[in-house]
Amino acid sequence: MKRLFDALVAAAGLLLLSPLLLCAGLAVIVFDGWPVFFFQERIGRRGRPFRIVKFCSMRAPVDGRSHDFDLGNQSRVTRLGRFLRTTKIDELPQLWNVLKGEMSLVGPRPEVRRWTEVYPERWAVVHSVRPGITDPASILYRHEEEILSASADPEKTYRVEILPKKLELYEEYVRSHSFSGDMRLLYATFLAVIKTKP
Repeated sequence: MKRLFDALVAAAGLLLLSPLLLCAGLAVIVFDGWPVFFFQERIGRRGRPFRIVKFCSMRAPVDGRSHDFDLGNQSRVTRLGRFLRTTKIDELPQLWNVLKGEMSLVGPRPEVRRWTEVYPERWAVVHSVRPGITDPASILYRHEEEILSASADPEKTYRVEILPKKLELYEEYVRSHSFSGDMRLLYATFLAVIKTKP
């Protein structure tokens, strides 16, 4: 039932939101240039890697290394990118990941491999379900970038303070998730987004 719901909503969402997605893509081209989309390997259900997709919100690094986002470093986030991130429009292309079955609308957020190698026993529990676009941790830490940018040691803050709390919330979701609970989380996510000023 959850997978059928995800597929139907993702397909309907991509169709109904296509004007917004097109406008966002054109805005990225006009203001920031190519590429329009950002792809990154994340770890999904049963530990399988997949490529998550978002709208680009950062400038390419001058040294040409990678487009990965350094924890707490917002210097490469463009003005348009900041708007896309605040309104969560940058996340909408993940409906394609949901349609493909790599993600769910609601579920623990997928991480890069580096962070799944921290607390591996706990991640094994989390990876028993599909990762999602939103979950309780996404709502609680919707201002995570601001927290990390204010930290003297963003990586330590994430590893020691934020990640363990996220994993606690992920594990609780795995233990107790339900269709009605997912509906409440989608509604809570919607409220959190509209209450956040761009």
